[in-house]
Amino acid sequence: MTEEIVAVESYTTETPASQAPESTPRPALTVPGAAVGRRKQAIARVRLVPGSGTMTVNGRELAEYFPNKLHQQLVNSPFVLLGLEQRFDVIARITGGGISGQAGALRMGISRALNEIDREANRATLK
Repeated sequence: MTEEIVAVESYTTETPASQAPESTPRPALTVPGAAVGRRKQAIARVRLVPGSGTMTVNGRELAEYFPNKLHQQLVNSPFVLLGLEQRFDVIARITGGGISGQAGALRMGISRALNEIDREANRATLK
């Protein structure tokens, strides 16, 4: 019972660059009125839709998600600064961080989304 031992000259699990499929980078958010806000460890993905001013955070109303009035005021401040209260509905998904960091991330996301909608009018005010 003799077995032949065959030497493997080269073996790799990597695909050569010539055979790899081309990947095209795509923008993270392509919809006007959509943005991402970050603060501390919190990340908020925000979408603004013309509407009556309702805010939904992780499927719950703003007052339910942020019972503290200070956090609610912080989140509403971009709309108050621009005089756009009750003009947009906010749909947000927030992950990570604590409650204060999440409120700050949501505020940043709303500011960036408003800036996406009208860059020229909102940029200096929201800075």
